[in-house]
Amino acid sequence: MHPATPPTTDTPVGRHHGTPVPRRRLLRGLLAATVAAPLMFGAAACGDDDGAADPNAPVKLSIFWWGGDARAKLTEDALALYTRKHPNVTFEKTWQANQGYFDKLATLTAGGNPPDLFQIDDNYLAEYAARSTTLDLKSYQDSGKLDVTKFPKSLLEYGVVGGKLAGVAAGENTQGLVYNKTLLTKHNLPEPTTGMTWEQHIAWAAQVSEKTGVPGTQDPSADYKAYWIWLRQQGKDLYQGNELGFAAEDVTAWFDLWKGARDRKATPTADVIHEGNSSDVTKQLVVTGKAGTSWVWANQMPDLKKNTKDELGVVAYPGDPSAQWARASMYWSVFKGSKNKDVAVDVIDFLNNDQEAVKLLGTDRGLPSNLDLRRVVSDDTTDPAMKQSIVVETELAQKFGQSPQVPIKGHSKVKSELVKAAENVQYGRATSAQAAAQFVEACKSAIA
Repeated sequence: MHPATPPTTDTPVGRHHGTPVPRRRLLRGLLAATVAAPLMFGAAACGDDDGAADPNAPVKLSIFWWGGDARAKLTEDALALYTRKHPNVTFEKTWQANQGYFDKLATLTAGGNPPDLFQIDDNYLAEYAARSTTLDLKSYQDSGKLDVTKFPKSLLEYGVVGGKLAGVAAGENTQGLVYNKTLLTKHNLPEPTTGMTWEQHIAWAAQVSEKTGVPGTQDPSADYKAYWIWLRQQGKDLYQGNELGFAAEDVTAWFDLWKGARDRKATPTADVIHEGNSSDVTKQLVVTGKAGTSWVWANQMPDLKKNTKDELGVVAYPGDPSAQWARASMYWSVFKGSKNKDVAVDVIDFLNNDQEAVKLLGTDRGLPSNLDLRRVVSDDTTDPAMKQSIVVETELAQKFGQSPQVPIKGHSKVKSELVKAAENVQYGRATSAQAAAQFVEACKSAIA
């Protein structure tokens, strides 16, 4: 989230209203709903049988997503197109800004009134799948009713939890190192390239700092995306089953790598690094002129470009690019107890594989998952920054490795704890080893 362009906080329409519910209570309620699920699922099965008997019977499908006004308009247009092609199907549409979205989704699920079809991200997919909230879409894939044959393999795999297909990517994204091309050209400096080692990147950044007076790179030691990629290049991973895939010594080495970069003045000072850690995409250091690079998602290039007059470039994160993968920017999942499962799955298939629908949706949720239609959208794209993102990500697709497992419960907390630990080192409040030990303990509590 995260992920594709982060959801905006535009004033939503058609949103539910409600008092925020504490997360622990939400999860207790969600668990209670899961316990009661067999009764609901039995009723749902009857509903499916009725629908199968009369494919033209009226269906009202509830759908819930996060985003701003622009995403709402695109999504509503695509759903209206589905209704034109399937006149018996109409939609109860609900959307809201990202803030509070998952609290609301948990409330709806726990209250026995979940949407048939909902948007979710990799922070929560495993958690919802583990509670039997999401429908296993594998049988629809096997039957061809859900066509994922044009998806990159690692993109499809990144929706599998416990052997079940819990979500289908609404779009693809990957990590991107965005750099200030104008700054480098002005000072006759080389551009970073895909395949540079981490040490080469830091040496390059130190050179940029020295010659331009602008710190060469944002310090990504607090960025879980960068840490995850680096771990995979060490033969490890962020998670292994239901456990952490790394140890305190791995975190220490990561923090030491960036302490060395700060000592070489390849990065900004701690206060400026913190600014980059806490800012949204529109205020990343690469566009505010406080660093030569920012560590973002590749498809955020257009939003970055809107906030600077400088020309930007984007490459893979340092190291072996096969550590990167086709990541689902977000998913569509179906509620396991839906009375309209077959229709909900058909809508997912439509949003991913109908050329008119995919062209309507464009790249709002990331690059189209269907590679054939991605080329169509790319040809129609007039935004130079988005074209650049599509080119880079398409090139990287040839180098992507196997996808990791979907993050486990507590992933959001792990991400926030990494920021806390990294900043303790950046500000000199703790050594790398001390911060690493505290981070690992906090992570273990988060995923327990």
